[in-house]
Amino acid sequence: MTFRSNTRARLMASGAAGVLALLAMTGAAQAQTAPQEEETQVDEIVVTGIRASIANSIAAKARNTSIVEVITAEDIGKLPDVSIAESLARLPGLTVQRLDGRGQLISIRGLGPDFTTALLNGREQVTTGDNRGVEFDQYPSELLGGVTVYKTPDAQLIGQGLAGTVDLQTIRPLAFGRRAIAANVRYEQNDIGALNSGTEDNGNRYSLSYIDQFADGTIGVALGYAHIESPYQSERYNAWGYPTVDLGNDLYGEQVNPPPAPRTPRAGYSEEIGQLVLGGSKPYVMSSELQRDGFVGTVEFRPNDRFHSTFDGFYSEFQNTQILRGIELPLYWGGSSGAGCPSASVNPAPPATATCRPAPRLQPTTTVDGGLITAGTFTNVKGVIRNDVNTRDSTITSLGWNTVFDASDDWSLMADLNYSKVERNDVVLETYSGTGRDVAGALDTIGYAIDSDGSATFTHSLNYADPNLIRLTSPQGWGGDVIPGGQDGYLNTPSVEDEIKAVRLQATRQLNGDGPFTSIKFGVNVSEREKSFVNDQFFLGVPGGASAVVPAAFLLPSTELTYLGLGPVISYDALGLVNSGFYNRVRNPNADVQSGNWEVTEKVNTAYLQLAIDHTLWSMPLTGNIGLQYVYTDQSSNGFAASGTGATTRSTAVSGGLEYQEFLPSSNFILEVGEDQYVRFAAARTLARSRMDDMRASRNFGYDSGRATSTDINNSPWSGGGGNPELKPTIADVVDLSYERYFANRTGYVSLAGFYKYLETFVYNRNQIFDFTGYPIGPITPANPEPALRQGLVGAPDNGDGGYISGIEFALSVPLNVVHPALEGFGFQFSASQTSSEIKPDGINATPLPGLSETVANLTVYYEANGFQARISDRYRSDFLGEVAGFGNGRTLRSVAEENVIDAQIGYEFQSGPLDGASVLFQVNNLTDEPFSTFQNGDERQVIDYQTYGRTFLIGLNYRY
Repeated sequence: MTFRSNTRARLMASGAAGVLALLAMTGAAQAQTAPQEEETQVDEIVVTGIRASIANSIAAKARNTSIVEVITAEDIGKLPDVSIAESLARLPGLTVQRLDGRGQLISIRGLGPDFTTALLNGREQVTTGDNRGVEFDQYPSELLGGVTVYKTPDAQLIGQGLAGTVDLQTIRPLAFGRRAIAANVRYEQNDIGALNSGTEDNGNRYSLSYIDQFADGTIGVALGYAHIESPYQSERYNAWGYPTVDLGNDLYGEQVNPPPAPRTPRAGYSEEIGQLVLGGSKPYVMSSELQRDGFVGTVEFRPNDRFHSTFDGFYSEFQNTQILRGIELPLYWGGSSGAGCPSASVNPAPPATATCRPAPRLQPTTTVDGGLITAGTFTNVKGVIRNDVNTRDSTITSLGWNTVFDASDDWSLMADLNYSKVERNDVVLETYSGTGRDVAGALDTIGYAIDSDGSATFTHSLNYADPNLIRLTSPQGWGGDVIPGGQDGYLNTPSVEDEIKAVRLQATRQLNGDGPFTSIKFGVNVSEREKSFVNDQFFLGVPGGASAVVPAAFLLPSTELTYLGLGPVISYDALGLVNSGFYNRVRNPNADVQSGNWEVTEKVNTAYLQLAIDHTLWSMPLTGNIGLQYVYTDQSSNGFAASGTGATTRSTAVSGGLEYQEFLPSSNFILEVGEDQYVRFAAARTLARSRMDDMRASRNFGYDSGRATSTDINNSPWSGGGGNPELKPTIADVVDLSYERYFANRTGYVSLAGFYKYLETFVYNRNQIFDFTGYPIGPITPANPEPALRQGLVGAPDNGDGGYISGIEFALSVPLNVVHPALEGFGFQFSASQTSSEIKPDGINATPLPGLSETVANLTVYYEANGFQARISDRYRSDFLGEVAGFGNGRTLRSVAEENVIDAQIGYEFQSGPLDGASVLFQVNNLTDEPFSTFQNGDERQVIDYQTYGRTFLIGLNYRY
């Protein structure tokens, strides 16, 4: 391995090193200037594989004028991880939240995904989620050449995020400079097995890349295709919650919080009143398959040194299908049903009759540990067997056209066009079965014991896999106000469209004087984004309101829940049943569904000016930049305000919006304090636009005619809740300071960084005064008079006081041959960050920031020599407040337990002979089968979700020509 330092020399390499040259040139420099076309010059590197990727990433980090982290591919179509999100999670100060076992949402420096912006080749991208947070598994890692994460912005970085900006980069064929073909094939299998009938536990992925140049190197073409069929499984335990039970007097059905004074326990009970008990549970298994086809293409035209035009496109079709089967067990929170059915608190409990289904009843024998009932038995339990399906189909189209013209030696002009669009359609299907409708059918006795990990195992007496006993019905009678006797399922089919159109113009003037500034750039970016959410929801009913036997054509082998002691449960093709027309569909007319439709439009005009610095300070080289962005935003939203349920639902079209402007100064200074030693200082003002569902005009409202004469705003007849189209962004003033020391010819480095973000504002949900003028109240009659007030309090997002987030980051990358020559090929990378924050929604009590883990650490140990390579990586994050799917698939914030995820890989590359250019690879993801766990009330014993995903094994073949 050789290195030659020359800040004005191009990277000269062969084989994979040529690929790395390309990645570097399309990395930091191009991404930072968006589509800017300045030639990037780096050190010479002749090295391949893991070590080449690390060396090139370090070199790109050192060159950049901002504080960045960089990932580069080991070869064409070969980033170091299966998912780009997993790769990002290994960078200092970054971590990932797993959803369904897959790394998907990125958190930078303790701020959640809503505060991070994603770019593709320097251009802002649409998102498939309901908001701005990018789901990175939409982008095939095989088609990416590298990623640059900007922790500090500069004025020319359009679409910068408050937490950071992630720029995904594809290949530039003219920079690559020769023909290349690369193919990759991988087979994968999950060791937990196919948990649901009709699903698979093995998958495959393959990709093909082609790069070439024509017409004496004036035209370049890069094409890529990547396909994936990836299964993933999970065994899940879910708790409804942990109410307080009065064991002393057996006041079952009455939540005692705070508990009254201690009483003498009734005979047979082991503890006093005021113990936490399991309110209900929903254990189930999930089997999923992700299918994705991604295409990327780039055409470059460079007829001379003054003109350069590049067109690039990205297209992705993404399908994800999840099969979920299990049983819902209403326990302490399971109520009684039926005419004249006595209260559950009556002692003794009434028996089940044809007109009465008594509530579940906790039996005297319990085990209590520290105020939590860890073992107990409930009688009169009526389970709801669930066969659910979640699907997501989405397509992403992203197009960009960039042209650079050097009008003279001093002037350069650039124009860039950006278009991206996503269309997403979901199916969230629930179907129910049980022993009978509502009051009818057999009841069960359920025992439970909570394990040391917080999940529970159960005992039971009924056979939940018997198709003669378990029928399609509404066991609890839920939704009886819409479907007589109760709904037999629920179908939610939301759809999302997101579209961005942008034009950017820029001019660069070289300054040839003796001053500290070497160039000036100024430009404007005009963009328009429109995102809409359509909310379609239906109740499902069995025709005639009967309890139907599952049709034989849809019946499947039973699904095992033995990991929780529940044995097999009935399984059937739920989506097939719905699509066959078996169920009656009744559109949900309720207000919360109508108000779930919204559209948000943002028109953003950004003007910027930036000066590049090349100076001497105290006899030390000083480089960097200073600049200013002016951002003008015109945001608006259309939606519906709705009130009531069923036939009484009333709605009206509503709209709203806001115009605002912000000045965002920025500065980045790099002082070379010694050979390969740099002190970096950055200061900037940044913003993060609010969540798009928070900006919706839609809302629910209520009107209480009994308060019509009130003039007290706190006793107003009007109330409501929803979005706020007048939300302003979160604003932060940020300061960064870092020290970087590079060694071993820039194949290793050590850095220590500190940052402070003063959040001037933050968005909270709180009550606000709202004018309901024009909202319907029905005909003005003596029973429904004109109200004295048209104002009321609504719960909605609002701009409030901010707080701060601060932290320190340490990173160390060492090729161990610097320790001893015998360690040639060995090396390690380590990083750790410690972050603290404080925001006070009420001005008094501090709350955690969503996505913030106070401690994040990563360790990778690798070996590469003579064609052999091996790597094992460990990433850790402490507890954090995560965004998870809650009731009705809505957004819920919940405490997520700490986790430690280990991945490993080993491979061999043939370096001569007929197999030259071929390599084999074996990987294991989630080597220790790390669970995902959420809990409530700051008590890790009160587990809400406990999920295990198993290990995923991959074996692959790669070939490069």
